[in-house]
Amino acid sequence: MATHLNQNKDPKGADGGGTAHSNYTAQRIGNDHGNIKFGHVHKDAGTTSGVMLETTDSLHHITLDKAGERKGHTISVSPGDTVIKAGEKNTVSQTTIMIEAVNGDICLIAPNGKIRMQADDIEMIANGGDGNNGNISLTAVENILTDSKKFLVNAKNFYKIVTPGYGEIIANSGMTLYASLIRGVTDACAIKDSKVGGRPIQIANNTV
Repeated sequence: MATHLNQNKDPKGADGGGTAHSNYTAQRIGNDHGNIKFGHVHKDAGTTSGVMLETTDSLHHITLDKAGERKGHTISVSPGDTVIKAGEKNTVSQTTIMIEAVNGDICLIAPNGKIRMQADDIEMIANGGDGNNGNISLTAVENILTDSKKFLVNAKNFYKIVTPGYGEIIANSGMTLYASLIRGVTDACAIKDSKVGGRPIQIANNTV
């Protein structure tokens, strides 16, 4: 195991503007298998790591950055899998793994794979209630599929199902439709309005 003083300095800096970090007290402890570095200046010369743990593969490391562009960041990089397993001695009612972003977003990105969520129950809650937040948005380039015993929707104020194509509502055993008023309108109103005035509804639903 070797211990030596390490100096990292790039006078041009990450942006060529002379803002590079320099550290004359950096230390490295390691051998041909891996290293622990204290005060390492990253290759971009814009961030200093307080502690870095790495193997001989530079793509396999954990760093606790303390100064610069990524001050306060904890970064874990794996060229292979990353596995987190916990809770073998916990009870079912305990919270075993918790990820909390006090401010800012949480992003799960798999550009070349799938994101799977599997549990006894899955809850999605949006708490923002100021009129702009508190939304759950689903966007799919192709399909949104559901397969369950029951599919229940309870909209407190309004719901709408729209398609510019073809729509079907099918119930093989029976169907109940209830409302204080039910109206059926077809595109025939565009040529000649009905006695009960269906043309405004036809116009409103053909304007995109």
